[in-house]
Amino acid sequence: MSRFAPHHAPALSPEDAYAVRRALGAGDVTVFADGTAYRLPDAARDAVLDLLARLGRGESVTVTSAEDVLTVAQAAELAGISHSYVRKLTDLGTWPVEYRGTHRRIRREHVLAWLAAQKKGPEGAAGSDPGSAAM
Repeated sequence: MSRFAPHHAPALSPEDAYAVRRALGAGDVTVFADGTAYRLPDAARDAVLDLLARLGRGESVTVTSAEDVLTVAQAAELAGISHSYVRKLTDLGTWPVEYRGTHRRIRREHVLAWLAAQKKGPEGAAGSDPGSAAM
């Protein structure tokens, strides 16, 4: 659970969404705080551009903090798989697990690395399929 409550922004009006889309099309994005221009690091710039693009498409958005350690439910949602498959991946050691009492916690970096390996295909995902692991 994040220390900070998520912030939800409703969809923009069609006129405002159009203005955001038009501004993003200019290709120059500058962030000003207290009258000073700041160049964002690439990761922050990409996150801001993604947020603005979603608003520009007329979508509502929710901004929340990403946790480094996930519950089984959070890991399942991030990976797009079932809770039982997450438990199987941790039981097989595909995803290292930490326990908080009897509750499993999985590091976000392990889930993201597994997802990247899955996208590479069979050679990148070798050993990551619970059905192929030796018991």
